[in-house]
Amino acid sequence: MTVKLVRFSDPQPDELTPADGLASGPPARRIAEALRAGRCPADRSFDRFLPRELQVVSQQHWTPLRVAMRAAEWLGELDVRTVVDIGSGAGKFCVAAALSGRCHFTGLEQRPRLVEAARALARLFQVDERTSFVEGVLGETQLPVADAYYLYNPFDENLLGEGEQIDTEVEHSTERFARDVAHVKQLLGSARVGTYVITYNGYGGLLPPAYHEVRVDRELPNVLRLCRKAQREKRPRTANSPGP
Repeated sequence: MTVKLVRFSDPQPDELTPADGLASGPPARRIAEALRAGRCPADRSFDRFLPRELQVVSQQHWTPLRVAMRAAEWLGELDVRTVVDIGSGAGKFCVAAALSGRCHFTGLEQRPRLVEAARALARLFQVDERTSFVEGVLGETQLPVADAYYLYNPFDENLLGEGEQIDTEVEHSTERFARDVAHVKQLLGSARVGTYVITYNGYGGLLPPAYHEVRVDRELPNVLRLCRKAQREKRPRTANSPGP
């Protein structure tokens, strides 16, 4: 089954109704004010501003607001300025974390219609100057160098049944899963020392050994971890190693 996403025009920032005309609730500006003040609205209040088809899959595929807020808190404590969200979907993490913190977020998403929805969401919540969304495929699209990378188990969709996937418009396979995990390992392995990575419910593989955990929250629905790339470990000298 292929899900057809609804196209919609840009709502105004003070508009009281969500994008797809569902029952009214808190306007976008009130939700934004709450996030900026460190208060967590109900996810359903935020999700109302997404097309209906993206609301339905939010609980399984988009980052919960309180997770985005905790990640933004950590990033602020560590003075992180730039973040890349790999598999950014409808932009919920990037927009919510931008409202909760001070970073600039770049989302990489392979589905053009999700990129469209994410950009509209960022404009609605007036964080489009600190968020950008790139349409592309991991391993094929060049990503900006960032202080941190965020992954909410983005490749698990390859292992789900058709009814649990967002749609069938992109490749889903165990081979794709393995390729994407390998791309992340390569990306993180070549990242500069001091780079952070945040994972929520993991990402499908192990982090390179140079990354060490500096924050963890196990009280969320899934485990949120923040790790930092340390200095490369010196190789032990052997009898054949050249001298200093």
